[in-house]
Order: sequence, then C-alpha cells, then structure tokens
Amino acid sequence: MIRINLLPFRAARAKENIRRQVSIFLLLIVLVLVGMWCHKRYFIDLKIDRLEADNKQVEAQIKDYKAKADEVTAIEKDLGILEQKLKVVYNLKSMLKDAVILLESMTRLVVKEQMWITYIQTSDTAVTLKGVAFDNRTVADFMTNLEKSSLFKSVDLNTLQMQDMQSVKVKIFEVVSSKALRETKENEQEEQSKKK
Repeated sequence: MIRINLLPFRAARAKENIRRQVSIFLLLIVLVLVGMWCHKRYFIDLKIDRLEADNKQVEAQIKDYKAKADEVTAIEKDLGILEQKLKVVYNLKSMLKDAVILLESMTRLVVKEQMWITYIQTSDTAVTLKGVAFDNRTVADFMTNLEKSSLFKSVDLNTLQMQDMQSVKVKIFEVVSSKALRETKENEQEEQSKKK
C-alpha cells in the first residue's frame, strides 16, 4: 500500500486560506476607509459648504434687517419729534383761540362808553384785568357782567383807586377772576344769539 502524506499540502492550503482571509480583511478595511473618505468628501464637505453658504446668506439678511431696524428707529425718533411739535402747535392754537375768545368776550362785557381795559394778563387758571372807569357803579356792573359770563367762575376786586386824568376824576381798578372750563364755540354762539 502506498501512503501519501497530505499534511504538507493541507498545511500549505491552510496557510494560503489564512493569507487570503487576511488579504480580504485588509482589503475590506481599505475599502471601508476609502468609503468613509468619499462619504466625508462628498456628503459632509458638501453639507458644510451648503451650511456656510446659508450662514453667509443669513448674515446678509441680518445686515439688511439691521439697516431696516435702524431706519425704523430713526423714523420713530422723527415721529416723536413731530408729535412734540404738533403738541406745541396745538397748544399755541388753543392759547390763541382762548385769547381771541377772551378779547371777544371783553368787548361784550365792558360797560360801553363808561370804562376801558388797559391791561389783561392770563394764566391757566386766572385772568387779571386792569382798567379805568368813570365811577364805582360802572366797575360793579363790569364785575357783574364777568360773573354772569360762562368764562369766569369767581370775580374779586383787588384794587379801586381814584385818580385825576386830564382834570377828570376816574377810578383805576384791578379785577382778578378764575377761569371756568373752556367754552365751546356752540355755547358761545348760543350766548350771542340770546343777547340778540
């Protein structure tokens, strides 16, 4: 009987299988590394580039919005200044209207041909009137007219002095009156129509 020793062949075959498996394993590791590099390059780097582009776009939008916000702030500041100016104009118109109403009412309240007003001073709450009259009765009638008017609440006589004016004895007076609430134009027109 012939004997063949297959052990060296089997050992060589086993070594060859081990080498092949190690080669396949190393090749798989290389392929995994190449795949990971490709994934990083094509997917992650592209995603980073896209995010950087988006970031630049957002920064540009932020600059635009900041410029617009600065414009809005400037407009709000200008509006505040304009509102203050409008308030001043409104107050001036109101004061002018009050002065016109006061002067117009004085023409109705003075005793004609018996007295005249020489000085008017107004504040928010009071009116000071100085004038000249021919007698005490005229001053009393004038004060009564002021009390009846809806423009004044209370009327007080501060001073009443006799004085010579071009060889005629006259009465110099000062009257202080507190203002009533502002009279509307309709009330003033009603008062005028009643007197007619």
